[in-house]
Amino acid sequence: MGYGQNNQNQERQAFSLLELNNRVKGVVLNAFPETCWVRAEMSDVRTNAASGHCYLELVEKREEDDAVIATARATIWAFTYRMLRPYFETTTGKSLQKGIKVLVRAEIVFHELYGYSLNIKDIDPTFTVGDLERKRKEIIDRLTQEGVIDMNRELEFPMLPKTVAIISSPTAAGYGDFVDQLHRNVYGYVFHTKLFSAVMQGEKTTESIIAALERIYEYESLFDVVVIIRGGGSQTDLGSFDSYELAANVAQFPIPILAGIGHERDETIVDRVAYRSVKTPTAAAAFLIECFNEVDSVLEDAKETLVRETRRILQEEKTRQVVRITEFKQFTRLFLEGQANNLTLSSRRVEHASRLF
Repeated sequence: MGYGQNNQNQERQAFSLLELNNRVKGVVLNAFPETCWVRAEMSDVRTNAASGHCYLELVEKREEDDAVIATARATIWAFTYRMLRPYFETTTGKSLQKGIKVLVRAEIVFHELYGYSLNIKDIDPTFTVGDLERKRKEIIDRLTQEGVIDMNRELEFPMLPKTVAIISSPTAAGYGDFVDQLHRNVYGYVFHTKLFSAVMQGEKTTESIIAALERIYEYESLFDVVVIIRGGGSQTDLGSFDSYELAANVAQFPIPILAGIGHERDETIVDRVAYRSVKTPTAAAAFLIECFNEVDSVLEDAKETLVRETRRILQEEKTRQVVRITEFKQFTRLFLEGQANNLTLSSRRVEHASRLF
């Protein structure tokens, strides 16, 4: 007999969906009566501008192939988010964003209508800092093993970097400051600049800057230096400058790159692999102007040396001429005196001879 026939006379117990969800809710509540700490990676972060609530998608990935093996929805209610966000950003230098791993204290919630989710009460930024440092070390180690980490730094920097390719957002305050300082320098040095527009913050930053580098590469022979400018952005939007893809492109680029991405705290991986890193866009402009100023100083020193040596040589030659003229005068005087004596002697001999005859 089949299963159905054996149990055809038994009363079947059936739950409504609400009843089933209520039972699951009770089981979850009994299993997790208090909050617990959960490790996860954020795959999506959205803030509701009207309510101030923050909604997240959390995932766990398998280390071998990065495949997602667990997911959960999470919420940080507005009151909590207003406290956690500045605390997290101040400690880590990063915003709550996709791709960052977090350690959160959460209330496990099962709602009859919305299902399973986490209600986040607290967050440990030191866990995220440790994970970010681990990732940075892995990327730097990878670039080192591939033998590319110092390639851009080892390029020969042009003596007079006159043609400058700029990667920046055209609306960035830092871009305006850089161009203004460069073209209005007090020495009157002339620079030729070309903007290659790129997104400088957010998820598209990496691919946008790489695309700009590829456009510059098409005109490689025209440019002396590339400057990456991000000034004016938030300190918490520097994550893209720690990506392997962008760092590898910067490290292997055939033109020296100046990184002036406008931050004072930590060194990004792009800062590490670029030919030179400066804190602000205006500092990048000052560096290029100083290159000209140094050459100008060398030329001025050479000019002064040339004038000084020329004067010395002329003075020495003048002294030699004076000596020669003096010697010539003395020689001439002695010669004439000698000739006069000879004439006197000859005259006397003639007179003496005439007396004999």
